[in-house]
Amino acid sequence: MNYEQTLSWLFSQLPMYQTQGASAYKKDLTNTLFLSKYLHHPEKDLVCIHVAGTNGKGSTSHLLASVFQEAGYKVGLYTSPHLKDFRERIKINGKEIEKEYITAFVEKHKTFFESNHLSFFEMTVGLAFEYFKNKKTDIAIIEVGMGGRLDSTNIITPELAVITNIGLDHTQFLGNTLEQIALEKAGIIKPNVPVVVGEYTQETKKVFEKIALKNNAPIYFASDVQFEVDYSCPLLGDYQIKNKKTVRQALQIIQDKNRFNISEKHIEQGFLNVIKNTGLQGRWQQLGNQPSIVCDTAHNAHGLEIVMNQVKKQKYNHLHLVLGFVNDKNLEDIISFFPENAHYYFCKPNIPRGLDEKILAQKFAQHNRFGNVYNSVSDAYIASKKNAKPDDFIYIGGSTFVVAEIL
Repeated sequence: MNYEQTLSWLFSQLPMYQTQGASAYKKDLTNTLFLSKYLHHPEKDLVCIHVAGTNGKGSTSHLLASVFQEAGYKVGLYTSPHLKDFRERIKINGKEIEKEYITAFVEKHKTFFESNHLSFFEMTVGLAFEYFKNKKTDIAIIEVGMGGRLDSTNIITPELAVITNIGLDHTQFLGNTLEQIALEKAGIIKPNVPVVVGEYTQETKKVFEKIALKNNAPIYFASDVQFEVDYSCPLLGDYQIKNKKTVRQALQIIQDKNRFNISEKHIEQGFLNVIKNTGLQGRWQQLGNQPSIVCDTAHNAHGLEIVMNQVKKQKYNHLHLVLGFVNDKNLEDIISFFPENAHYYFCKPNIPRGLDEKILAQKFAQHNRFGNVYNSVSDAYIASKKNAKPDDFIYIGGSTFVVAEIL
């Protein structure tokens, strides 16, 4: 198989949560552990930092990777989902995994994958761990896919665990309360491994402290720490203020452990060069001026509330919102964050989980937010640019997949 055929097989052979939703979710690590044994436990040869959280884990992972790169280390970075190309998920020093490596890996192990009904995510995690082992990374930053306790990445024993925050997302899998979701995220806490918590509530703090105590894991709450210097960073979303603090706290622990040589200059340059070093996209990303055009991958209540507050603070004459969502999103939790006085362009992301644009428009209309429907994300975006004047503002979001189609 060539690269395109290999990807087609990966995406279609077995369910994939990114596009299929609930049918792809597996509630145990049995297959991942079986795959790890089959691959001779590549994760045991990795030095890792494990990053979980409802929002911000992608930005946090990329910031950490960038700082280690500035310090001269060979840095693996595993994240999900991808925006444009599957290879975005697995990088070393900002360079995506080679197409030939993916093809060879799948070709070699395809019979095993098929006979054991491995999921897309399980196969991808196995690929990432083997790749980082074979390329001899100094450190690998591993982002959790969903939850933590039962996520396929949770077979590693990291140098440090990071939990960015807790919000109500993926409740059909992780629980309906902040405490339940915190318990799932806290599943990445390992015996004697330090853990950094970026944001907490009184309910979630109790969960984190209990699990950390049980594991004799030192716990640090980044939001309680004040740093004297705020380093410049091209990630301009308001939510990045908390992500940067979380990363600073994590790096302080790394510095204290003396296993890696990380200086304040490395941190400063890592923050400043995060996009150049890692290729991070879709976080309050400016796509144009006159009119101002910004896209953002925020897609749940916790993230969208912050992003829409930032939109409302922008200077503009008229606001244009290009929106699409997946069909398992609870719109009642998020519609109130969007202003009534805006031009709406409703569309459906081009995936099986995409919410029909007409249903989306009806839901918003019930809350006095009106607009037109479009057959595609591209059509909606083109219409917004046609209608917007130079002093207007266009926002594109609602789903990672909407942003991916624009980029």
